[in-house]
Amino acid sequence: MLRLYNTLSRQEEAFAPARDNTVRMYACGLTVYARGHIGNFRTFVCVDVLRRTLKYLCGHNVDGVMNYTDVDDKTIAGSVKAGKPLREYTEEWVNAFRSDVELLGIEMPEHTPRATDDANMQAMCDMVMALERNGHTYNRDGSIYFKIGTLPEYGRLARLDQQSLHVGASVDLDEYSKDDARDFVLWKAAKPGEPTWECAGLPGRPGWHIECSAMALRLLDGAPIDIHAGGVDLIFPHHENEIAQAEGATKQTFSRFWVHVEHLFVENEKMSKSLGNVFTVRDILDKGYRASALRYLLLSVHYRKQLTFNFDVLAQADAALTRLADFLARLDTMTGAGERAEIATTLAAAQTEFRSMVASDLNVPGALGVMFDLLRELNAAMDAGRVGAADAARVRAVFEQFDQVLGVMALRRREDEQPPVPVAEIESLIAERREARRARQFGRADEIRRDLESRGIILEDSATGTRWKRKS
Repeated sequence: MLRLYNTLSRQEEAFAPARDNTVRMYACGLTVYARGHIGNFRTFVCVDVLRRTLKYLCGHNVDGVMNYTDVDDKTIAGSVKAGKPLREYTEEWVNAFRSDVELLGIEMPEHTPRATDDANMQAMCDMVMALERNGHTYNRDGSIYFKIGTLPEYGRLARLDQQSLHVGASVDLDEYSKDDARDFVLWKAAKPGEPTWECAGLPGRPGWHIECSAMALRLLDGAPIDIHAGGVDLIFPHHENEIAQAEGATKQTFSRFWVHVEHLFVENEKMSKSLGNVFTVRDILDKGYRASALRYLLLSVHYRKQLTFNFDVLAQADAALTRLADFLARLDTMTGAGERAEIATTLAAAQTEFRSMVASDLNVPGALGVMFDLLRELNAAMDAGRVGAADAARVRAVFEQFDQVLGVMALRRREDEQPPVPVAEIESLIAERREARRARQFGRADEIRRDLESRGIILEDSATGTRWKRKS
């Protein structure tokens, strides 16, 4: 049974979907005014691990949503600065996000809506009007606000002090101070030069918070949904306001579980453009590191603990993945006959422990520890000649099951299958090098090795022949 920490209750709870076997999960996606940074992708990778756990470890179906926020203060300011229509401007960053998601091996959810899609705009307007009917709104200067004083439960997710709420004071900004809980805007009055839609006879555009509430309920068949996920920075005001809107409109619980991923820091400092420590996925690749190493690092620290990024720990992540790849390659050299009961027993115990770790609030660090303990034990068994071909096949199958949740080994293999030198050329040079060595032309053989290494390909010789791998 999977247990998840629920931010709403501040405790771990047993999780199961409310309806049949399908988990209905919403995760806040990227605001598409710039390329996402690795702090954003820590959240997206951890949500991907949750999704994979629900599917492959728990056996649930998942109906997932991750949105693109393509209309808010930032996207509008960006489009104006770029001199482009909003949709054209944000499309560039949507495509960049999709590219980075592919590089990191993140499974895309079933729905990836944009706030400006017609159906979503209509859902937002419908929610605003439902809130109006239920007495939660007021109009001022052409904008519609949510009156937090009409919802006694307001603030329970963020643990706000009810006595300190600024009831009656309104805020138009999409993002505002954590210490400044005020009536917030649902529908913003039209401004010159901004894109405009119409709601309840008022020209304007939606406030940021209404977007996710409306899209979640529209695409996931109404309240309550099972899980709402995002970064801890969204707890207030965004997720608190999402709850207020959805529950004020439907009079039902919005989401049963709230899952939040902690911050990523760079050398113990928050990422900041002024400090020059904001890194994108592409920045990491341009420095010669691999996306698989970044994914490994982003999931290697428990999602509810802060993660400190630096290039030393990224190198350690890459080294860990290299150990895994070398171990799996070594399995191919196991050609002995027969199967050993001790190997099957060891594998079964590791599977049980791995599952137990992941099922305990996604304890991925613990699960990685189980996997590397198993790797060491099996390496020792191979050293002692206690692993045959059939055993090796069983071992590989178990590691593939682990990777259904982790998604790192498959990503590393995919990278290796697309090396910086075409595979046909590598194989041809290995054959040429083999012939050169037979002819005792060792200078040419060494030249081939050095040439491939300079282009990112390492050759490893063994009794069974020469294998190549990408340089880490």
